[in-house]
Amino acid sequence: MIKFGKAVVKLRIPILILAVILLIPSVLGILGTRINYDMLDYLPEDMDTVKGQNILLEDFGKGAFSLVMVEGMPTKDVSALKAQMEQVPHVETVLWYDSLADISIPMEVLPQKVYDAFNQGDTTLMAVFFDTSTSADETMQAIADIRSLAGKQCFVSGMSAMVTDLKDLCEREEPIYVGLAVLLACAAMMLFMDNYLVPFLFLGSIGMAILLNLGTNYFMGEISYITKALSAVLQLAVTMDYSIFLWHSYGEQLTRFQGDKKRAMAHAISATITSVVGSSITTVAGFIALCFMSFTLGFDLGMVMAKGVILGVIGCVTTLPAMILLFDKALQKAQHRPLLPKMDKAARLVTRRSWVFLIVFVVLLVPAFYGYMNTATYYDLGEALPKDMEYVIANTKLQEEFDMASTHMILADANLPAKQAREMLDEIGQVEGVKFALGFDSVLGSAVPEEIVPDTLKEVLKGDRYQLMLVSSQYKVASDAVNNQIDQINAVLKKYDPSGMLIGEAPCTKDMIDVTDHDFKVVNAISIIAIFVIIALVLKSITLPVILVAVIELAIFINLGIPYYTGVSLPFVAPICISTIQLGATVDYAILMTTRYKRERRLGKSGHEAVDVALSASIPSILVSALGFFAATFGVALYSNVDIISSMCNLMARGAIVSMLCVLFILPAMLILFDKVIVHTSLGFKNKNA
Repeated sequence: MIKFGKAVVKLRIPILILAVILLIPSVLGILGTRINYDMLDYLPEDMDTVKGQNILLEDFGKGAFSLVMVEGMPTKDVSALKAQMEQVPHVETVLWYDSLADISIPMEVLPQKVYDAFNQGDTTLMAVFFDTSTSADETMQAIADIRSLAGKQCFVSGMSAMVTDLKDLCEREEPIYVGLAVLLACAAMMLFMDNYLVPFLFLGSIGMAILLNLGTNYFMGEISYITKALSAVLQLAVTMDYSIFLWHSYGEQLTRFQGDKKRAMAHAISATITSVVGSSITTVAGFIALCFMSFTLGFDLGMVMAKGVILGVIGCVTTLPAMILLFDKALQKAQHRPLLPKMDKAARLVTRRSWVFLIVFVVLLVPAFYGYMNTATYYDLGEALPKDMEYVIANTKLQEEFDMASTHMILADANLPAKQAREMLDEIGQVEGVKFALGFDSVLGSAVPEEIVPDTLKEVLKGDRYQLMLVSSQYKVASDAVNNQIDQINAVLKKYDPSGMLIGEAPCTKDMIDVTDHDFKVVNAISIIAIFVIIALVLKSITLPVILVAVIELAIFINLGIPYYTGVSLPFVAPICISTIQLGATVDYAILMTTRYKRERRLGKSGHEAVDVALSASIPSILVSALGFFAATFGVALYSNVDIISSMCNLMARGAIVSMLCVLFILPAMLILFDKVIVHTSLGFKNKNA
């Protein structure tokens, strides 16, 4: 690798010029990458709920669906508003009373259940269908247009309203996320490193890699809002270590090659590649494990972050060395004494009382694992949003005034006899928690011949292959009650129409719960196995992977178990992503210490002495790395109003600290306890001079 190091040093100016030039297409790529705010979009395509949503769009020309409440408005004005809403681009249909009969005919002629379903006091309800999908840009614009038509008298609920508000909130907050991460990470590095200027060079190099990573997302077509919000912060936190390692290596080589900075940098690059590539493989493996989720958000986040780590490594050994050499004189003036003292006494204190930390390991394991297994998760994406958001206000109002918490849609055979259709809807209406079940054959009652039903209503509710039915539920999305209700409705539906499909937000969310529960087990297993194999190959040992993974898994159990004991519910994606990210990103701390322990053991030191030296040498690097990770994520956790983002950053920040503590206190005790076993089950540990 020394040849590569010399080439980078020689071509440092062209490298920087190329890096700056690449920023232009990167920014264009960022602007051209679509952001997806709909989590249900990541369900597997072969699920009935997803197939049903596609049929709804293809056969009926209807994609998104919203319920719009209008309060304090006379019937005539409501009819005029409905007509205006129908003119909004991509609004396919608006269903209200005048879709059934002329407004000159009193509403009281409607069947009582239909009247009560759409009228409460001075508030009336409209069902709005769009000809574009739930999270399409056109649908979000249509939602904004509908809100502006009726102003404060209009309340729009439904998934499309949620993604519209979520998009607005994320676009306002995301620049602040990056700003906070940069500011706090920079402050941490300035405090704990030996130079005031070098953190800015780190951020410049990492910033270029982040922009390049975000720009190349253009070739993925679109990314989720979670990926967009977290990727820059996470890439900064994870790849900061590589820059720190290069700087420390450069300092060591300057001592070796005094006065020859170019040669020192060439050797520093060579040493960094060897160490950083081995370290980054575990992190990349953790992110790649996410790609095995059938809920394809995992692929989205995993692919973007794996790519970000690789680009971070490349930037660390190309643009950063070039920048350090370019700003050499300024760096010399910015030197200061490191804040961290030597850690020899602290290391001896830990190793002499290693038995205490073994007891701590055993004592913590059971409650941590119990909490980890029983931490509550939520799947209702609306819970991740601030309570003063328009969508949340509309949903609350819908529940309070109409006793409606969710709406399901049924796609049934268009040729299902009217009598059977009515019987099916009557039976569904008897399911606990169902407020009403309405379809083409039940809207005006059995006494009304099909011939006199308005054509517009026929077009809305009946197609060539399927007919559309609406089911209103009193139960909230993702609740156990609504999931049981969905099972019961499906049982009734399949009895009358085996090809029928139940779709909507609640059925899709139920599928998401089933899918992600399976994904959690699969991703955990893949990440542990992959990282186990990597550690075994890197350290040439059978026992060390078991010890290192056990220590980090304890840290994960503690991190994800704390919410159980504090009564906090986590968003469903957090346990899946955090367990993998924390394992992949922080096992490096354990590898760093173990590598030094192996080196000292091979030089002839006893197990206790080798651990003593390894811990003393590793504490500063692990502290800086973990505190940098903490700083980059903690600020975002405190600031974000989107609970999914806030929770994941909070877990990552806490995970870095917990992993650091486990590695600094428990790993040395494990290495001392199992020293003889390690030596006999590993290569390269015996004294080479013996």
